[in-house]
Amino acid sequence: MNEQFIDIATRWWASFGGLATVAIRITVILVAAWLLTLVLQRAVRTLRERIASRLDDREAYKRAETLGRVVRYLVAVVVSLIAGMLVLAELGVSVAPILGAAGVVGLAIGFGAQSLVKDYFTGFFLLLENQIRQGDVVQVGDHSGVVEVVTLRYVQLRDYDGNVHYVPNGTISTVINMTRGFSNAVMDIGVAYRENVDDVMAVMSDVAAQMRSDPAWSQKIEADLEIAGVNSLADSAVVIRCRFRCQPLEQWGVRREYLRRVKSAFDAKGIEIPYPHLTVYAGQDREGQAPAFHLQQPAATH
Repeated sequence: MNEQFIDIATRWWASFGGLATVAIRITVILVAAWLLTLVLQRAVRTLRERIASRLDDREAYKRAETLGRVVRYLVAVVVSLIAGMLVLAELGVSVAPILGAAGVVGLAIGFGAQSLVKDYFTGFFLLLENQIRQGDVVQVGDHSGVVEVVTLRYVQLRDYDGNVHYVPNGTISTVINMTRGFSNAVMDIGVAYRENVDDVMAVMSDVAAQMRSDPAWSQKIEADLEIAGVNSLADSAVVIRCRFRCQPLEQWGVRREYLRRVKSAFDAKGIEIPYPHLTVYAGQDREGQAPAFHLQQPAATH
């Protein structure tokens, strides 16, 4: 009886010891995977910070930020997959058949989820060709805003109203990047037909020169005002087009400030910024000798 009890206890302890060993190994694998992911991501972050600190180019700095984020994401995915296979091996599950089945299933899923595969391929080339980076202001399809996150699957944008847009990479056919290298603040300024266009352009140039001499704006503007000339003869105004070459992301602020200063300068010089108006002529001949038709309020009768 005692021998039978000892035999049962020995078998129970052996099986318990085996389970304990497996549990300890799985715990070690998971902890090691977590530590490895943490160390590798921190190493990538440190390397990115060192590279970025040596870059004077703002564009290269933003690209390093974006690539660093994607590499950290890939590190986490790869380490997690390896840890998962090791855990399955400790549980006695053969990994080889799973990998073979995963290949077949992956092929089937690839045909069934072509849009997801397209997202990843498009995202890879978006990053490889440096089309989109974190911090850029872009328009992709019908969505525009500041790029907050770029992954292999989607691009996260935040528009001016604060709304967040998640755009799958597979749906992106064209990318309009408004902050690559430099930006132009383009302005169309309308003045009345009676104004002398050359005098108006001179006032616009003076305002631009004063703005460039202002320390608050001199670092944001890269070149003098470029006046293209009369862009159109509109119904109520002569439209003059001009532009500033600015630092990326600064074109909107420069445009608003310049228009504010131009408005003040035009008021001081008596230059009219016209409202839409309509002049009616009655009985005008081909030589234009007939006077304009005027409507007058009849005199009040007593």
